[in-house]
Amino acid sequence: MRFADALAAPGFGAIAEFKRRSPSAGDLRPTGDVAEVALQYERAGARAMSVLVDERFAGSWDDLRAARAATSLPLLAKGFFSTEEHLRTAREAGADAALLLLRDLDDGTVAELRHVAESLGLDTLVEAHDADELDRAIALGAPVVGVNARDLSSFTMNRSAQLALVARAPRDRVVIAESGIETRAQAAAAELAGANAILVGSTLMRAPDPGAKLTELVDRPLVKVCGLTRQEDVDAAVEVGADLVGFILARESPRRTDVVLDAPDTVLRVAVFVGETQETEADLIQLYARENGHRARDAALLRGDERVGSVVDLPWEENDPDHLERARSTKGRVMLAGGLGPDNVAAAIAQVRPWAVDSARSTEAAPGIKDHDAVRRFVEAARG
Repeated sequence: MRFADALAAPGFGAIAEFKRRSPSAGDLRPTGDVAEVALQYERAGARAMSVLVDERFAGSWDDLRAARAATSLPLLAKGFFSTEEHLRTAREAGADAALLLLRDLDDGTVAELRHVAESLGLDTLVEAHDADELDRAIALGAPVVGVNARDLSSFTMNRSAQLALVARAPRDRVVIAESGIETRAQAAAAELAGANAILVGSTLMRAPDPGAKLTELVDRPLVKVCGLTRQEDVDAAVEVGADLVGFILARESPRRTDVVLDAPDTVLRVAVFVGETQETEADLIQLYARENGHRARDAALLRGDERVGSVVDLPWEENDPDHLERARSTKGRVMLAGGLGPDNVAAAIAQVRPWAVDSARSTEAAPGIKDHDAVRRFVEAARG
């Protein structure tokens, strides 16, 4: 399968990268076996593999050749390419695609190199790191656009700016979020912003088992712990591996809080509203309509003003024997909520296969007060 086609396939995926060192992070896996890592990535379900061939990353064309001999994954050659000779060498070494950095190339050169690449049967990933470069990539008609959170001149990272660029990229392009992704929640943030895939390198190279780490980053469901009112409970949920932490700002809830508490950027914060939203620092909004003085059954999951998923919940203070079947038949991203706890979440996941699961009451010692052991057991059960 061609590189671009693999990334355009339905669902959210990853380009898994092999690099021996990073100018910003130093040595990562200087003696690593690229063939062994390539096989791990393939088994873990990577959409494609990226291989650094530049000596500044301790890479070489031999690394690309070794990866080609080991895997059938589409291969992206990553380096600072600027000539036809570079592209021919990439193709001869087994690449299916080559990186073109808009930082280093003018529009005429990019157009010429894309034409050469096409004649060689190579796809290209045209990389932008700011708004001007994204506009250039769009104007140049690049079908695969990478948005890098890292400024390659200063090595500074700006994930929020990256996500804003991903969100404004046209949906007729394949969009790749690159750099700075260490957790499932950060990968999910790129997914919800509109990325087709993430490109991950340093995080995988630091991991004892790169394939297992790749699986972790794209595995679903995400795990949300909701009804948090105390900072110590937020900290406990983060410590045991929750991906999302939820804060209920609806007046009728016994778990109401007036603020969205602090959490590291390794997780996503969700503000829960009923009836109407307010200005919030949260990453996502969970919005229920108000019916008969309380929340409606289901909610919309919003990123800003855009609906990115559905929360399939139980009726207010009621049960429904068809709840899981109803959730299973709901299209799109589903966050499953309502009565989920450590003892039943695994069975619910097996039946529904949701994008995320949500627990509030079942992980409490009292309304708004978490039982830390129950939170830990819920996260562990949801992760399987």
